[in-house]
Amino acid sequence: MRYLLIALLLSGCSTVVPVAVKFPEPPGRGAMTTCPPLQKLNDGARLSDVATTVTINYSTYYECAIKADAWIEWYGIQKHIHEGAQK
Repeated sequence: MRYLLIALLLSGCSTVVPVAVKFPEPPGRGAMTTCPPLQKLNDGARLSDVATTVTINYSTYYECAIKADAWIEWYGIQKHIHEGAQK
């Protein structure tokens, strides 16, 4: 009788329930926006206009590059965690 009770208790613990893990949503929407277009020069641009436009375009590019790098890093970390949870 004792062995039957132990067998029933142990078999009740061996059920396997599959767990579906959802991939997490990205934090914030800053990384989900597209980069703004770079500014172009007009035909009669002066040298000061060229310098201003180049400065604005550099800052726009580097802001976008930082957002893209942060997104890639976040995605890689989350994918690694997600794949580890699937095993």
